[in-house]
Formats: sequence, structure tokens, C-alpha cells
Amino acid sequence: MAILVFGLIVFLGVHSAQIVRPGMRERVIQKGGSVGAWKWPYTGLASIGLLLVILGYGLARHEPTMVYVPPTGLRHVALLLMLPVFPLLFATYLKGRIRDRVGHPMLLATVLWAIAHLLANGGLADVILFGSFLVWALADWWSVLRRTSGQQRVRSASWGPNDAISVVAGLAVYGLFVAGLHRWLFGVSPI
Repeated sequence: MAILVFGLIVFLGVHSAQIVRPGMRERVIQKGGSVGAWKWPYTGLASIGLLLVILGYGLARHEPTMVYVPPTGLRHVALLLMLPVFPLLFATYLKGRIRDRVGHPMLLATVLWAIAHLLANGGLADVILFGSFLVWALADWWSVLRRTSGQQRVRSASWGPNDAISVVAGLAVYGLFVAGLHRWLFGVSPI
């Protein structure tokens, strides 16, 4: 469990730089003289944190400690909550109406992903992993809204090809996960 917690501290800690120190990225880039002055240390630390999270969660699942036992019906609710997650993730990188309307599709996807998994899993490792991501995503969303509250955003007038790609590709990936990819990757079927 210690590896999982340490990995979460590193991974979410790196991703919390803008929450704790707004403008830190820009200052590091300006002082370092290039985007790489920020990108490479950030990517390195985030990658180490992610690997520790994966390793720690995998190890913690071998000796599960149950915090609560979710009712079986909540798995269906979790499946429903997961439906928009992959389209939102695609919309994060494909400029279009979805991204403009949601504002921060990756943060919304993370919130939905974390809630869905907390509804379906009651182990201590699950609560620590998904609960940490939920708290982080909400804190980051609040921080982004606070930093950008006075800014006017340009909104797309209509749906475009990027929105269609986000929805179709996202639902295809969702289908792959439900059909067996989740079991293959994580050893657990979502249905």
C-alpha cells in the first residue's frame, strides 16, 4: 500500500503544480529558456509516479482490505457513468464544441471515472486510488475556474468533425473496454 500512496503523491503532486503555485510552469520555462525546462522534469516525475501507482495498486490488490461492499446494481450505474469518459478524453485533444462547452473535458472525465470506480469497488486500495483522483480532479477544476474566471472563452457555434471523432472513437474505446479490454488489462470484467 505504501508504494501506491507514494506513487499517488508523486503523480498527483506533479499534476498539482498549477493548483499550489499558479504560473509556476511559465516561470520555469522563462527561467530555463525553453519548454523542455518544464516538460522533461514534469514528464519524468509523472511517469515515475504513474509506474509506482500501477505497481502499488497491483500489489495492494493481492491482499485486499474491504472498506465497503457495493451493491451489485451499482456496477450498472458505474457502466453508465463511464459512457462519456472516453469521448471526453478524446475531446480534450480535439478542438470542437464538446471541449468548448465542457471547458475541461479531461477533468470531468476523471471525476466520472473516479466516481464510477468508487461505486463499483470497495477495497481500501480502490478507495485510496480512485478517491485521490476524485479529490485531485475536483481541486484542479476549482483551481482552473478560479484562475480563468475573468477570461472570456470563444465557443464553437456548431458540432464539427472533431466532435464526431471524439464521440465515435470514444464510444468505440468504451465498447472495447466493456467487451474484454478491461479484463485483459486489469483482470476484472466491468460487467
